[in-house]
Amino acid sequence: YYPPPESQGGWRKLTDPQAIRRLAGMDPDRLARLRDWLLRSDRRRFAAVVIRHGYIVLEVERNCSAKADTRNIKSCAKAICATVLAIAAEQSRLGRTPRKMTFDDPAFRFIPWARPLSDPRKARITVRQLLNHTSGITPESTGAPNRGPWQWILGHTGDRRTARLAFEPGTDLDYSTHAFYHAALVCENVTGMPYDRFTIEKLFKPIGIERWWFEVLDGDSKHGRHPSHTLGLSARDMARIAYCMLHNGRWKGRQIIPQWFVEQTARPTHPVTGIKSFHRDAESFSHGWELPARLSDGRGKGIPADARFKPGSGGQLIAFVPSLDLVVTRQTGLSGDWAYEEYLRRACEAVLPERPAGRQK
Repeated sequence: YYPPPESQGGWRKLTDPQAIRRLAGMDPDRLARLRDWLLRSDRRRFAAVVIRHGYIVLEVERNCSAKADTRNIKSCAKAICATVLAIAAEQSRLGRTPRKMTFDDPAFRFIPWARPLSDPRKARITVRQLLNHTSGITPESTGAPNRGPWQWILGHTGDRRTARLAFEPGTDLDYSTHAFYHAALVCENVTGMPYDRFTIEKLFKPIGIERWWFEVLDGDSKHGRHPSHTLGLSARDMARIAYCMLHNGRWKGRQIIPQWFVEQTARPTHPVTGIKSFHRDAESFSHGWELPARLSDGRGKGIPADARFKPGSGGQLIAFVPSLDLVVTRQTGLSGDWAYEEYLRRACEAVLPERPAGRQK
C-alpha cells in the first residue's frame, strides 16, 4: 500500500479501536495514553501522526493541520537533505547528471562558489562528512547563527567562525547546520538544478507530496542566490518520506531513494566515538538521520535498534522503525527542546506483540 496524494484522498486512517487492533496491530489504549501525553508534553501548536502497516492509527492536532500546515521542520530537513544527496549520487552514477558524485568525493569539488577556499583543509572534506557532522564546518558550538548570505557561509567575509574549520575533517563530531547549507550547493552543482527543484522533481512528486516551501538565501554577485536545505512540510507529508525509507526507498514499484543509502543509515557513518553535541553519543549520528537506540544515557531505552529518526528544534520529528513497520512524525514549526525519544518509545510500546502462529494440522 502506498497512499495517494492528499488531493486524491491521502493516507488511509483507522479510528475504530477494534480495527486499530486487528488491521494495524496497535493497542488502542496505549495510543489513547500517547495522545494524552502529546497534549501534555508542551503547549506548542503541533500536528503528530503515527502510522502502522500503512494506516494512520493516531493523528493529534492542536492549532495545526497534519495535512495542510507546512511550517518549518527545522533540523528534520537535514535527514531529507542527506536523502536527496543520495538520490543525486545515484542519478550521477547512472549518468543522468552533468557531474558524477559519490559520498566519498571531496565536497568542495562541487562548490565552485567557495573558491578560493578560506581554509585549505576544506579541500579534504568529503560529501559524507558534510552529512554526518564530522566536516568541521561552522559547528553550532561556535555560536555562529544559521543564516546567510552565502559569502558569509562560505567563509569569504573574514569571520573566523565560517572561514576556518573547527577541527581537522573526520577527526571529531560537532553538529553543523552550515554543513548542510554546503550540501545543498553540492546537489545544485552535481545535478545542474537548484536544490529545491531537484528535491521536488526526484523525491516530493514521486511520493505524492503536494505542499512545501524552501528557504532561499541571498548572496552577492559572485556567490549568487541559492535555495538551502531548510524547508517546510506537513506532518503527513513528512511521513511519506519516512514511509519510503521504511520500504527500502521504494514507492509503487519505483526505486526513489537508493537502497544502499537506506542500509547505510542503519549504522554510524564515521569512526568518531564519545559524547558529543547535545550530550548525544557520536555513534548515534549517521547520514543526516540519527540512531536513537545507540544513546547510552537511557534516552534510547526501549527503542528498537533499527529505528532511524531526526529530531528538530521545537518538537519536530521524523522517524521510521523497519522491524515494527512503524512511522512517526510531529511538526510544530517552532523552536526549543522536547522529549523526542519519549514520543518514539511510547509509539513503539503501543505495537501489539505478534501472535505465535498456530500449528498446522
